[in-house]
Amino acid sequence: MPELPEVQTVVSTLLPRLIRQPITAVTLYRADIVTPIDANLPVLLRKRSFVDVTRRAKRIVLTLDDGNRFYIHLGMSGRLTFASAADPLAPHTHLTIDLPTGQLRFVDPRRFGGVWWMGHDADDPTLGPEPLTLSSEEFAGRLKKTRRAIKSALLDQSLIAGLGNIYVDESLFAASIHPLKRSHRLKPSQVDCLNLAIKQVLTRAIEAKGSSLRDYVDADGNRGSFQKLHNVYDRAEKPCVTCKSPIQRIVLGGRSTHFCRRCQKRT
Repeated sequence: MPELPEVQTVVSTLLPRLIRQPITAVTLYRADIVTPIDANLPVLLRKRSFVDVTRRAKRIVLTLDDGNRFYIHLGMSGRLTFASAADPLAPHTHLTIDLPTGQLRFVDPRRFGGVWWMGHDADDPTLGPEPLTLSSEEFAGRLKKTRRAIKSALLDQSLIAGLGNIYVDESLFAASIHPLKRSHRLKPSQVDCLNLAIKQVLTRAIEAKGSSLRDYVDADGNRGSFQKLHNVYDRAEKPCVTCKSPIQRIVLGGRSTHFCRRCQKRT
């Protein structure tokens, strides 16, 4: 699933293509990708234009000139790309939005993603703070309230928004913290180190335009390259880049978890 760096890359590549562009046509091929079900997206977008494209957590938020907003979540296999309207449509294209300069296309073979109409509503109160701006003090306070394994806690979007499997594994390795370490038992120095590691890992991943493991591409159809820089994720049994011990893989909460047993001691 695309995480914060991938979604930010899509936003960054879309922004110059959409801003101040009038919407000339909207074609919705599957109405069931839109929430709520009574939101008539073609009518709501008619004769509107885009004034902003931003990211919140793993969501691509598009703002219209009338102040209404909607967001697109890419789910497991979704792609949001900008192409020429003359280009053939890919299979599983569920939505196209025509602009004078091209066509915005949402493709989602597995249909875990979709479009959510927000209207003039404020930010989703269920989402936690953004990791790139989260202070160590607030981070520590949130971790103290949960006894879950730190890996599980960091995947909780209400605790911190935008992180997923890849960047949690990479951040825990960078901070030398075992994924099964209980969140409330982290020392202040470990919390500070982890907060910094998360910011550094995410920043590096954004600079590399994200990790392309299967479906993810940016809005121009280009793959990211951060997968070449993974230290632990998807590297089970390969030597640790630091100590050469084999990377371990366990399943935690139904999610693959990768770590170095020597560099990330549990105690």
